[in-house]
Amino acid sequence: MDWLPLTFISAFCIATADALTRKYLQGYRARELVIVRFAMPGILLLPVLALQPIPELEIGFWYWAAALVPLEVMAMLLYVQAIRDTSLTLTLPYLSFTPVFNTVTGYVLLGETVTLTGFSGIMLVVLGAWLLNIEHARGERFDVLAPFRAIVTERGSRLMLMTAALYSLTSVLGKGALAYTTPLFFGTLYYVVIGFAVIVVFSIGASTPVHILWRRPVAHLAIGLFMSIMVLSHFFAIQHIEVAYMIAVKRSSLLFGMLYSVLLFHERARAEHFLAGAMMVAGVYLIAL
Repeated sequence: MDWLPLTFISAFCIATADALTRKYLQGYRARELVIVRFAMPGILLLPVLALQPIPELEIGFWYWAAALVPLEVMAMLLYVQAIRDTSLTLTLPYLSFTPVFNTVTGYVLLGETVTLTGFSGIMLVVLGAWLLNIEHARGERFDVLAPFRAIVTERGSRLMLMTAALYSLTSVLGKGALAYTTPLFFGTLYYVVIGFAVIVVFSIGASTPVHILWRRPVAHLAIGLFMSIMVLSHFFAIQHIEVAYMIAVKRSSLLFGMLYSVLLFHERARAEHFLAGAMMVAGVYLIAL
């Protein structure tokens, strides 16, 4: 299958997992959310990993993987806090900054470059971020810079922007590790290792948080299933295309997320929120071009 439909599958699955997390996991602590989001897909992917032959892995693979795992867990910790506590319409669009950051991380770590068309996409993303917070500019005096200050003052937006920066590193590091093995092996190994790592790390000094996995088994299994499909389709897609291009298309997940916020949570989204999201998606598509 071509990288583009695989990327759309990955985008839909991450948006669906987000919506299920928001709907059924309210009241969970951040560490409990991370355990569900990582450990459950790790458990589901373990049989897939066990059925594969173990390839010979060069030392370079372990360097990329060692840098990747802690950053991925940190990003997910910030991510789940943002989607748990703040409207999806005001948090998910900031993930569009990931391919913007990828123009730097991709160049530094993989030597990937951005064209003039890509720079135009960056400007669209920035303009979309401004429009997303345009209500902060309204008042007795119209303050052009107020929407950008809102990114810093709004906790959920700030957390998601930090997440976008971390994902710009993990996406590049993941492709670096993928150069040494296959998408199926690395995708399953990656989430199995991270899943059991978060169980061990978050169990330290806590009262057996692993039991959280069985609190709402149906919801947790559904989230784990969509996360599993997301990670496999992600690595199969990114193997065939530059990181910034693939992540740009994957950020169409924010529009799926905004639709979920209206359909499932009956949140009132302003027309400019959807226009802002559309502009940011248009921007990352230009980056992909």
